[in-house]
Amino acid sequence: MNFEDYQAHDALALAGLIRGGAVSRDEVKAAATAAVERLNPSLNAVIETFDDEPTANDGVFAGVPFLVKDLVLHRRGGLVEMGSRFARGLRTPGDTFLMERFRAAGLVAIGRTNTPEFGHGCTTEPVANGPTRNPWNPAHMAGGSSGGSAAAVAAGMVPIAHGNDGAGSLRNPAACCGVFALKPSRGRITLGPDSGDALFGMGCEGVLSRSVRDSAAALDAVAGPAAGDPYIIAPPHAPYRQEVDRDPPPLRIAVTTDAWSGAPIGEESRAATWQAARLCEALGHHVEEARPAFDYAEYRRANIDAWAAGMVSWVDGLAAINGRVPGDDNLEAATLAIYRHGKALSAGELLAVPAVMNRISRAVGGFFETYDLLLTPVTATPAAPLGTYDQNAPGITPERWFDHKGSFTPFLALFNLTGQPAMSVPLCHSADGLPLGVQFAAGFGREDLLFRLAGQLERALPWASRRPPLRP
Repeated sequence: MNFEDYQAHDALALAGLIRGGAVSRDEVKAAATAAVERLNPSLNAVIETFDDEPTANDGVFAGVPFLVKDLVLHRRGGLVEMGSRFARGLRTPGDTFLMERFRAAGLVAIGRTNTPEFGHGCTTEPVANGPTRNPWNPAHMAGGSSGGSAAAVAAGMVPIAHGNDGAGSLRNPAACCGVFALKPSRGRITLGPDSGDALFGMGCEGVLSRSVRDSAAALDAVAGPAAGDPYIIAPPHAPYRQEVDRDPPPLRIAVTTDAWSGAPIGEESRAATWQAARLCEALGHHVEEARPAFDYAEYRRANIDAWAAGMVSWVDGLAAINGRVPGDDNLEAATLAIYRHGKALSAGELLAVPAVMNRISRAVGGFFETYDLLLTPVTATPAAPLGTYDQNAPGITPERWFDHKGSFTPFLALFNLTGQPAMSVPLCHSADGLPLGVQFAAGFGREDLLFRLAGQLERALPWASRRPPLRP
């Protein structure tokens, strides 16, 4: 299998070729390895390759090459350094349940992708590993925190890759790099055995892919609870892969391009969102301008405190393992400021976080009783030049950092807080040729609606043939 043949197929197509005997698993894996070797030097998306994953598993993706993000998910005995010098050399004693499910689906991990330090950033530019570059313009960022995975998928190293999302970390890089990503509902994918409710329930796992059907089939393969999970979400009525091929009924779609925070939204992002709205209308959906109302000041404080508490847990947990003392020689400035803020939080301040989350979730949940979906920009502008969002800028405080990075993705973290599913769809490009994604969010547990609409949009305005100009 040559380079062009490999890149021409999505994950399900590659699996079909393997099952039909047209190509062997080894040939596909060799093509993927060659793609990483040829493309990664220009992008720095993959920080480690490995050749010790089993290839004998059956499953819907049997034999398909895959990349895992260097955060949360881990393999037995593998490095998981979370984009940080503080975690350098950390190896994990066992697999996460999700890693086991990826293997059971037939995916073959061939490497580990770059991430900002502890996933806390809207761009993937960690001091530990250097910046990941955007395949559409290597002078620009790939987004974060799943930026390494998004860049690798967009460039054609693999057709599908792991990512996760605590404040937009699947949707932001998908939009920056022109690929598809869906953040599932809270509880849809187990976080075990390490966690039951990451970041007060805001963290979740997922994938990035070039085709909608690959993401749907992946969620079918890995969704569901595991023993000890704190709650069980209702299963879907039908496989998500089937939903992709079904047009949705006429949907009530609200649209807004005004950020909850009041952050400025660039004209190209606004135009892309309204272009998507007009396409939805042409497909028979009812679209009107509307947005949920909630207390943004409460929302901002809850996000800052939740992330700060999570940072304390990570850093202190690692310190207990490796004996390192957190400081400016091993943590980036933003990370250290957030960690110190977390150390100073009182019990009352921590308990206020879930109370605020409940109030906002009730308000936003009511909005989705009137509307099926909400359409927004994913990012305020196309992918910014590298260095725009500097985690080591002088004078960083948790509040300044939240506002700075949040100005790039002001619509995303709300749906981590409420636990609702949301997706980034790569429908548009800027005048300079950079991708511009749009976000659709649905009511809790309604991934089926998102996959139906995504499939309909993909058929109406295919994006698979749009490839970045990067060539080895």
